[in-house]
This record gives sequence, C-alpha cells and structure tokens, in this order.
Amino acid sequence: MQFINEEYINALLEDEKLNDEELQKDILRKASEAKGLTLKESAALLKACSPDVLDELFRMAKEVKEKIYGNRLVLFAPLYFTNLCVNNCLYCAFRKDNRQLKRRSLTVDEIEEEARVLVLQGHKRILMVCGEHPKKAAVEFIGEAIERIYNINYNGNNIRRVNVNVAPLSLEDFKRLKSFGIGTYQCFQETYHYETYKVMHPEGPKKDFSWRLYAMDRALQAGIDDVGIGSLFGLTDYRFETLALLTHAFDLDSKYGIGPHTISVPRLEPALNAPAAVNPPYAVDDLSFKKIVAVIRLAVPYTGIILSTRERPELRRDLFNVGVSQISAGSRTAPGSYNESKESLNEHELEQFQLGDHRCLDEVVRDCTALGYLPSFCTACYRSHRTGDRFMELAKSGNIGKICTPNALTTFKEYLNDFASADTKAVAEKFFDEEVKNINGVTGKKLSKMLAQIDAGERDVYL
Repeated sequence: MQFINEEYINALLEDEKLNDEELQKDILRKASEAKGLTLKESAALLKACSPDVLDELFRMAKEVKEKIYGNRLVLFAPLYFTNLCVNNCLYCAFRKDNRQLKRRSLTVDEIEEEARVLVLQGHKRILMVCGEHPKKAAVEFIGEAIERIYNINYNGNNIRRVNVNVAPLSLEDFKRLKSFGIGTYQCFQETYHYETYKVMHPEGPKKDFSWRLYAMDRALQAGIDDVGIGSLFGLTDYRFETLALLTHAFDLDSKYGIGPHTISVPRLEPALNAPAAVNPPYAVDDLSFKKIVAVIRLAVPYTGIILSTRERPELRRDLFNVGVSQISAGSRTAPGSYNESKESLNEHELEQFQLGDHRCLDEVVRDCTALGYLPSFCTACYRSHRTGDRFMELAKSGNIGKICTPNALTTFKEYLNDFASADTKAVAEKFFDEEVKNINGVTGKKLSKMLAQIDAGERDVYL
C-alpha cells in the first residue's frame, strides 16, 4: 500500500477549496494542452457539479481524446475459457461458493473453435479471460491456447493480438507469459480502498491486496511492454476509486516511464448469486460515470480507455464523446458461448455478469460509423515493436495518430471487404471514402497503395 495514500485522497475529497468553479475552469484550460493533470486537479474536476463546468469538462475530454487518438475506436472481443475460480469475490458470479452457476472449462481445441468463430466475424483482437484456478488457468495451458489462436488463418484473416486478463503471477511466470507473444497484460485491482477490498474478497488468493496491487510492477519487470489497469466502480465512493486508480497510473509512469497502456472502467452490473452485484454498495449513476471517464481522459491523455458491453448502447454512444478509445463488441462472458447459438445456450447459467449491449460486431461497426467514429482492428504497433516506452512516446506527444489512422483504415477496409453486411456497407463506405480523403501527402500515397493491395487480396498491410 506504499503508493496508495488513503489519507491524502480523503483529504482532497474533503477540501472545499476544490469546489470552486473558477478553479475548475482554470484546470480545464490547462487540460486542453493534453499533458495530463495532477491528482489534486483531478479531484477538483471530480467534485464539479455546475452544468457549465460539466459541459466544459465533457467537451474538453472529447477534444483531448481526438488530439491523441482522433476519431478511432479500437474493437475487440473477450474470450472466456473457464468460469472455475478458487476465490469468493462477493461481486462475481464465478465465486467458488456460487452453487447456482454451471461450471465449464474449455479444452485447447474448444478455445481454438471459439477463436475461429471470432475470426469469422471479423475480429482481430482477443482478450483472454478466466477465473483464478491453479489447474484450469495454468500458465502453460494459457501459452498452448495462445499458440493455437495465433495459428488460425482464413485467407489472411486471423487474430493478430491476444491480450490476457488473468490473476497476478510471480515474476518468473510473467516472463513465461511474455514468451507466448501476448499483447497487453490486464488485471484490475477491483477496489483500491483497503477495508472495502477485505470485505469483498473474503477467501482465496485474491485476499492478498498487495500481491494484486504490485502485479503490474512484476509484469513490467518481467519485460511485458504493455499493462492495463482498472477499477470495478460501485464498490466504494467513485471519487476515491478514480483518484486511487490515477495514483496507480502515476506510480507506474514515474517508476518505469510507462503508464498503463489501457485503463478499464467496468461498472458493477447484476451477476448470478453475487450479493454485491445485486445490491451495489455505492451504485454509480450515468452522469457520475460519464464524469469518471472524462476525468481519466484528461488526467492521463495517453492511455486507452476501455468500455465493455456491460453498458447499454445508448450510454456507450454518449461515453464515446468523452474519451473512450477502445470497446468490446459482440461480447459473451460465458465459456464456450461464441460457438453456440443463443437459442441453445442459457448464458446466465455460465456468465460472469449480465451484459447491457447484446449487439453483434457488425451492428456495432455500423453504429460507430454512423456516429462518425472510425472502427479500428489495427494491431500494427504490436508487430512493429511500437510498444512500451516507444508507444508511450508517440501517444504522449500526440504523434500516434500519424501511424494509427492509416492502419485503422486498412484494417477497416479488410472488414468491409470480407465481413460487413450490405446494411453496414451502405452506411460505412461513404464514411470510409471521406476518411481516406483526409489523409494527404506522402502518407496519403502510402495509404492508397495499401488499400489497393487489400482490394487485390492481400491482408495485414500496415505502416
């Protein structure tokens, strides 16, 4: 708990001077530079309640996001391979004492089939997710599954980046995980509030607050380039949670020169036989949730903010406007659920939590383009070794878009050629043509060449 100073965070939340609207407006003017905010400045914005200040907060978050990431939205899908777990977290349907949950663990063959379904939908990124179990989620098993996923190929369509969300590992196991060619290692603290953490994690290895808190340190020390952090909002005061989450981001950046590649903002949703999920201790309303996303975007402009399908489509659209840059699409949170029809599968018997957005990938892509966002399936930075400090340098300077936008367009072209429905093409192709026109000069010429290669049948063409 060395870097989570609860006393200081609580003092900021109690500081009435930070309620001053003029101070908050001054902070927003500083935020426009896209250089980040201090914890105290972030606290002031979390305390904002004036409609004028909130409007400016949301406008500025959108502006800063577009300075760094443009209008791109990166898409991915989670792949759950077991819901067996030795922990007893009160907010999760996977908890070991949940006798109502039907347990299932996939074999490597079944994981490959799940990934194959996602490839044939058009996905290029997968997030592997599982409960904590010494046998069903062993490191070597994960490595074998990743190898099988990477070997899937349909006319150049494949999974090009496997990110991994598994329980904290030792330094040596993190080194083994890196050897499998993973993308980002992701792990959420769930709550940074120590007393709340103890209550929510009564049994299992996850009881150890510090082991989880320092997982990212061990991952980075093991040579993993990119890490992703997050909180489960609704377990304690969202303002405390946001400031503690930012403290974690600042601590990683100061120690390693690499802040979190992504920050996830899951909000507590109903889950089968999970008492804290049924009755959230600190339920977060939509406006407060929007404020969370906006403040994180301004405080750490370089990070990718991930929004899952926990949230309903209407709110997801609204949050795109205040800083979200990565989204899951067509998600299912039950092992084996992609390879089964909705008619034959009762997901609630197997899933970790209930979803708010049940649309398929094609519907989400169509909606994004209709709203003016560029769906991106790009994974070029991973293969070009623009990861870790190299990615951070490009993101913090605002130069990442010079590479990412052309690559987003080439991967979107792949999707349009190979997977898009007629309805999606009708909406997306005009949008696509307008986006291409915005790329000029040498980069524009390179893009034209790459798009011609894709139309000729080549795949995975990138800068």
